[in-house]
Amino acid sequence: MKLSTLNELAKDEANAWFTQTCAAQTWTSSMTALRPFESSAAVISAAKKVWLSMEKADFLAAFAAHPMIGDIDTLRSKFANTRTIAANEQSGTASADEATLLALKAANQAYLDKHGFIFIICATGLSAEAMLSALQGRIDNTTAQEIANAAAEQIKITCLRIEKALED
Repeated sequence: MKLSTLNELAKDEANAWFTQTCAAQTWTSSMTALRPFESSAAVISAAKKVWLSMEKADFLAAFAAHPMIGDIDTLRSKFANTRTIAANEQSGTASADEATLLALKAANQAYLDKHGFIFIICATGLSAEAMLSALQGRIDNTTAQEIANAAAEQIKITCLRIEKALED
Protein backbone atom coordinates (compact mmCIF):
# COMPACT_ATOMS: atom_id res chain seq x y z
CA MET A 1 0.00 0.00 0.00
CA LYS A 2 1.17 3.50 -0.73
CA LEU A 3 1.58 5.85 2.21
CA SER A 4 -0.85 8.30 0.64
CA THR A 5 -3.47 5.55 0.48
CA LEU A 6 -2.89 4.62 4.13
CA ASN A 7 -3.28 8.27 5.10
CA GLU A 8 -6.59 8.52 3.20
CA LEU A 9 -8.22 5.27 4.38
CA ALA A 10 -11.37 5.43 6.46
CA LYS A 11 -10.69 4.96 10.17
CA ASP A 12 -11.88 1.33 10.29
CA GLU A 13 -9.89 0.42 7.17
CA ALA A 14 -6.73 2.03 8.53
CA ASN A 15 -7.21 0.24 11.83
CA ALA A 16 -7.55 -3.06 9.95
CA TRP A 17 -4.37 -2.29 8.02
CA PHE A 18 -2.42 -1.61 11.22
CA THR A 19 -3.84 -4.79 12.76
CA GLN A 20 -1.94 -6.74 10.09
CA THR A 21 1.27 -5.45 11.62
CA CYS A 22 0.38 -5.74 15.32
CA ALA A 23 -2.77 -7.11 16.96
CA ALA A 24 -2.75 -4.86 20.04
CA GLN A 25 -5.89 -2.80 19.51
CA THR A 26 -4.75 0.11 21.67
CA TRP A 27 -1.66 0.36 19.47
CA THR A 28 -3.61 0.10 16.20
CA SER A 29 -6.12 2.74 17.35
CA SER A 30 -3.31 5.07 18.32
CA MET A 31 -1.52 4.57 15.01
CA THR A 32 -4.73 5.17 13.09
CA ALA A 33 -5.36 8.40 15.00
CA LEU A 34 -1.84 9.69 14.27
CA ARG A 35 -2.39 9.79 10.51
CA PRO A 36 -1.47 11.42 8.23
CA PHE A 37 2.17 10.43 8.19
CA GLU A 38 4.75 12.36 6.17
CA SER A 39 6.91 9.35 5.29
CA SER A 40 7.44 5.66 5.88
CA ALA A 41 10.13 6.62 8.37
CA ALA A 42 7.56 8.66 10.27
CA VAL A 43 5.27 5.62 10.47
CA ILE A 44 8.12 3.53 11.90
CA SER A 45 9.06 6.26 14.36
CA ALA A 46 5.46 6.60 15.53
CA ALA A 47 5.10 2.81 15.78
CA LYS A 48 8.05 2.64 18.16
CA LYS A 49 6.94 5.63 20.22
CA VAL A 50 3.37 4.36 20.58
CA TRP A 51 4.63 0.85 21.45
CA LEU A 52 6.65 2.28 24.35
CA SER A 53 3.42 3.69 25.81
CA MET A 54 1.64 0.33 25.81
CA GLU A 55 0.85 -1.69 28.91
CA LYS A 56 1.15 -5.37 29.77
CA ALA A 57 -2.34 -6.19 28.45
CA ASP A 58 -1.44 -4.63 25.09
CA PHE A 59 1.77 -6.64 24.88
CA LEU A 60 -0.07 -9.86 25.71
CA ALA A 61 -2.71 -9.12 23.07
CA ALA A 62 0.00 -8.67 20.46
CA PHE A 63 1.79 -11.86 21.54
CA ALA A 64 -1.44 -13.88 21.40
CA ALA A 65 -1.76 -13.14 17.68
CA HIS A 66 1.42 -15.02 16.83
CA PRO A 67 1.61 -18.69 15.99
CA MET A 68 4.00 -20.72 18.09
CA ILE A 69 7.35 -21.02 16.31
CA GLY A 70 7.51 -24.24 14.34
CA ASP A 71 3.85 -25.14 14.92
CA ILE A 72 2.57 -25.78 11.41
CA ASP A 73 -1.09 -25.98 12.42
CA THR A 74 -1.15 -22.52 13.99
CA LEU A 75 1.03 -21.09 11.24
CA ARG A 76 -1.68 -22.09 8.75
CA SER A 77 -4.76 -21.15 10.73
CA LYS A 78 -4.08 -18.43 13.29
CA PHE A 79 -4.79 -14.85 12.36
CA ALA A 80 -5.03 -15.21 8.60
CA ASN A 81 -5.10 -11.41 8.24
CA THR A 82 -1.31 -11.28 8.76
CA ARG A 83 -0.56 -14.03 6.23
CA THR A 84 0.52 -11.76 3.38
CA ILE A 85 2.94 -9.50 5.24
CA ALA A 86 4.08 -12.13 7.75
CA ALA A 87 5.00 -14.64 5.06
CA ASN A 88 8.42 -16.22 5.54
CA GLU A 89 8.94 -14.85 9.06
CA GLN A 90 9.53 -18.37 10.32
CA SER A 91 11.11 -19.73 7.15
CA GLY A 92 14.12 -20.87 9.19
CA THR A 93 12.02 -23.77 10.46
CA ALA A 94 11.36 -25.04 6.93
CA SER A 95 14.75 -26.71 6.61
CA ALA A 96 15.09 -27.81 10.24
CA ASP A 97 15.57 -31.45 11.04
CA GLU A 98 13.00 -33.45 12.99
CA ALA A 99 15.01 -33.37 16.23
CA THR A 100 15.25 -29.57 16.16
CA LEU A 101 11.53 -29.18 15.42
CA LEU A 102 10.63 -31.53 18.28
CA ALA A 103 12.98 -29.65 20.62
CA LEU A 104 11.38 -26.35 19.54
CA LYS A 105 7.92 -27.73 20.20
CA ALA A 106 8.86 -29.00 23.66
CA ALA A 107 10.73 -25.82 24.63
CA ASN A 108 7.89 -23.63 23.33
CA GLN A 109 5.39 -25.54 25.44
CA ALA A 110 7.61 -25.29 28.52
CA TYR A 111 7.95 -21.53 27.91
CA LEU A 112 4.18 -21.13 27.53
CA ASP A 113 3.57 -23.15 30.69
CA LYS A 114 6.05 -21.04 32.67
CA HIS A 115 5.28 -17.54 31.35
CA GLY A 116 1.67 -17.79 30.19
CA PHE A 117 2.35 -16.61 26.63
CA ILE A 118 4.25 -18.00 23.67
CA PHE A 119 7.90 -17.28 22.99
CA ILE A 120 8.23 -14.17 20.80
CA ILE A 121 11.31 -13.53 18.70
CA CYS A 122 11.86 -11.63 15.49
CA ALA A 123 12.54 -14.81 13.53
CA THR A 124 13.26 -13.21 10.16
CA GLY A 125 16.60 -14.52 8.95
CA LEU A 126 17.07 -16.89 11.89
CA SER A 127 17.57 -20.63 11.59
CA ALA A 128 15.50 -23.01 13.68
CA GLU A 129 18.63 -23.76 15.67
CA ALA A 130 19.16 -20.07 16.43
CA MET A 131 15.53 -19.69 17.52
CA LEU A 132 15.83 -22.76 19.73
CA SER A 133 19.03 -21.45 21.28
CA ALA A 134 17.41 -18.07 22.01
CA LEU A 135 14.37 -19.78 23.50
CA GLN A 136 16.54 -21.96 25.72
CA GLY A 137 18.53 -18.90 26.76
CA ARG A 138 15.43 -16.95 27.77
CA ILE A 139 13.17 -19.60 29.29
CA ASP A 140 14.61 -19.27 32.81
CA ASN A 141 14.11 -15.49 32.91
CA THR A 142 11.40 -14.05 35.10
CA THR A 143 8.05 -13.51 33.43
CA ALA A 144 8.45 -9.75 33.84
CA GLN A 145 11.79 -9.89 32.01
CA GLU A 146 10.24 -12.04 29.30
CA ILE A 147 7.39 -9.60 28.78
CA ALA A 148 10.02 -6.90 28.26
CA ASN A 149 12.09 -9.14 25.96
CA ALA A 150 9.05 -10.22 23.95
CA ALA A 151 7.81 -6.62 23.69
CA ALA A 152 11.19 -5.58 22.27
CA GLU A 153 10.99 -8.42 19.74
CA GLN A 154 7.37 -7.57 18.92
CA ILE A 155 8.19 -4.01 17.87
CA LYS A 156 10.96 -5.34 15.61
CA ILE A 157 8.41 -7.66 13.98
CA THR A 158 5.87 -4.85 13.70
CA CYS A 159 8.34 -2.49 12.05
CA LEU A 160 9.43 -5.16 9.56
CA ARG A 161 5.80 -5.79 8.67
CA ILE A 162 5.14 -2.08 8.20
CA GLU A 163 8.19 -1.76 5.95
CA LYS A 164 7.11 -4.78 3.95
CA ALA A 165 3.50 -3.58 3.58
CA LEU A 166 4.24 0.05 2.68
CA GLU A 167 5.34 0.91 -0.83
CA ASP A 168 7.69 3.81 -1.34
